[in-house]
Amino acid sequence: MNNTNPKPLAHKNALITGAARGIGQGIAIALAEAGANVVVNDLNAPDETIQLCSAAGVNAIAFQGDVSDRAAMEAAVATTVAQLGSIDILVSNAAFSDRELFYQASDAGFEKTINICMWGPFYLAKAAANAMIAAGNGGSLIFVSSPHAYLAIPGAMAYNMAKAAVDQLARTAAVELAEYGIRSNIIHPGWTDTPGERKFFTDQELATRGAALPLGRLAKPSDIARGAVFLADPASEYITGATISIDGGIVLPYGEMHRVKKA
Repeated sequence: MNNTNPKPLAHKNALITGAARGIGQGIAIALAEAGANVVVNDLNAPDETIQLCSAAGVNAIAFQGDVSDRAAMEAAVATTVAQLGSIDILVSNAAFSDRELFYQASDAGFEKTINICMWGPFYLAKAAANAMIAAGNGGSLIFVSSPHAYLAIPGAMAYNMAKAAVDQLARTAAVELAEYGIRSNIIHPGWTDTPGERKFFTDQELATRGAALPLGRLAKPSDIARGAVFLADPASEYITGATISIDGGIVLPYGEMHRVKKA
């Protein structure tokens, strides 16, 4: 079926975490452009995101708070319901990661990654699911996870562990919430050009390594955002427990493929 509706999320209300910049910002803007009202969460003030979402003609509300704080995330969901009337879409995106060998890592840094990347999504999912169940209108949970969920990337054990847990969280939620018409799905972004990547790589390194990927570049936040709009769209009502990889082929065995010489 060809869905030509330019505003498939009109009259829907969404909460997006970690949305002051990067992938979260891209998703918030895309949901707003698709017609959804948005509550934009971040630890920092998401002023730019609010402005860009408001420009799409929707109601955009900022909510500062730490996703690893259960009370703050419960308040974020409650604020969405109180100010917009409902929560129809949750995008759990906020994340944190360091690069350190696990046997040398500080406990505090390891626990911070787990708290933000695993417990945060759980707090959000629980609060949002209960609000959706109470409203009785179904809903869509979207978890921005990572190929780290199944790739043993060295120096990122805490992040690997947390993302693997999030994938199981999302799939289990899909089973447990199906009777309420609430869908739960996963996005695995590939290597994406975001401000956060500058924590680990220079601009030149990102350009060089991106050019070596199968599709020849890093992802843009808007590439990932289109997947979130697709999953949130009511037209995707038969998709739950699914994982959408938007990675430009990064997990393909392209190193092996490139050994084949052209005739």
